[in-house]
Amino acid sequence: MSDLPISPLLQQISAMAREAAEAILEVYSQDFDVQRKADHSPVTAADLAAQRVIVAGLAQLDESLPVLSEESRVAPWAQRREWSRYWLVDPLDGTREFIKRNGEFSVNIALIDRHEPVLGVVLAPVTGDLYAAERGAGAWLQAGASAVWARIATRPLANPPVVAGSRSHGSYGAALLQELLGDGYLESPLGSSLKFCLLARGDADIYLRRGATSEWDTAAAQCVLEAAGGAVLDLAGRPLRYNRHDSLINPEFLAVGDMDIDWAARLQAAEIEPHD
Repeated sequence: MSDLPISPLLQQISAMAREAAEAILEVYSQDFDVQRKADHSPVTAADLAAQRVIVAGLAQLDESLPVLSEESRVAPWAQRREWSRYWLVDPLDGTREFIKRNGEFSVNIALIDRHEPVLGVVLAPVTGDLYAAERGAGAWLQAGASAVWARIATRPLANPPVVAGSRSHGSYGAALLQELLGDGYLESPLGSSLKFCLLARGDADIYLRRGATSEWDTAAAQCVLEAAGGAVLDLAGRPLRYNRHDSLINPEFLAVGDMDIDWAARLQAAEIEPHD
């Protein structure tokens, strides 16, 4: 394993994500029921099966590190505020896409250190594409369990720019996108955190999210995008950070690939309409 371009820890997390994907695909191949959580968001047996695989795997790595996951009881803020290093997991991001059977869902595992994602794995179970990154070590794509690891990087802003958009949540940011990019951009809709990965691999330029997301929705993919040369900024132009408040809801954000552009200045110059 030592001849691989990624660290032993990243190899272990990648293998864990692939094991979770196998559990997801076992459910995906059959008829399955959809339940509703307290917030009315959907959950399936696949979410819970992937959760079990990941939590058990992370405990074997280091029982002392806390795990914060969408499908587990969230530790109270009085406890979480003391965490400096922890795992942040969404075992199946894009449950709505899973239910639609369009393949656009992902497994997400991130390591957070002092509010920042420093390791991230995003895996698309249907295609087998696995994105892995570690701060200071670059971002990588493995297109299948036996494929070679290929380094990925963001691209200069294309003309026309390509905007990665949400498949299930619609587009509420057309006016702001026009202010940031001008007229004539192209749209490439995609589900789950895979939108960030389009930017990281140089196939799209920007992803604007107006509306709520949770911290486990973004952390792993943010690490991949940052390691590939991009950034995830709130609408004031500041990098997205984690576990700073009782709430686990992210601010609205802009993910970008080309960091030669002063996106913070563009955001500050834009007239940002509030979105409920």
